[in-house]
Amino acid sequence: MKNRIWVLAIWMLGISASVSMAQETKINWIEIDRAFEVNEKTPRKIFIDVYTDWCGWCKKMDENTFTNPVIASYLTQKFHAVKFNAEGSKDITYKGKVYKNKGQGQRNPHEFAIAILQGRLSYPSIVFMDENNNLITYIAGYLTPEQLEPIMAYIESDAYKTQKWEDFRAKFVSKLNTVANP
Repeated sequence: MKNRIWVLAIWMLGISASVSMAQETKINWIEIDRAFEVNEKTPRKIFIDVYTDWCGWCKKMDENTFTNPVIASYLTQKFHAVKFNAEGSKDITYKGKVYKNKGQGQRNPHEFAIAILQGRLSYPSIVFMDENNNLITYIAGYLTPEQLEPIMAYIESDAYKTQKWEDFRAKFVSKLNTVANP
């Protein structure tokens, strides 16, 4: 009887820990204008997921990459995480200029998407900005957790300022295999 109680207690603790981890690793996505505003008081690099509603790979990245507990935790703790619809209609003020979506109809890119992707519209894309809201770089295409984790660490740690990507990547130690994925 005592063994059953211990087994039940351990099982309940495991469920509680899994639920707690899932809640802690959910990304708190914010809008781009909010990220600029928050960055004034709490400076961090900005991570922008540039997507469209019709993009299948964007949805796959949401399902597979951004739900990974290590990725979600890293984004939540180290960046201001932004979701930006590249075809959205909301005006964006960036560095004193107002960016709009001037298109009529479907699949018209927003001027801000064109600016931060430097005219190379590809979805999904990830954009990194520094603590002063300056563009660092962007990366086009679907990324797995294994691909995204070292890129985030490279940017967040400022290694990109002093190290070649290949050197950083060769020494990078992933945390993906040290955390059990629920």
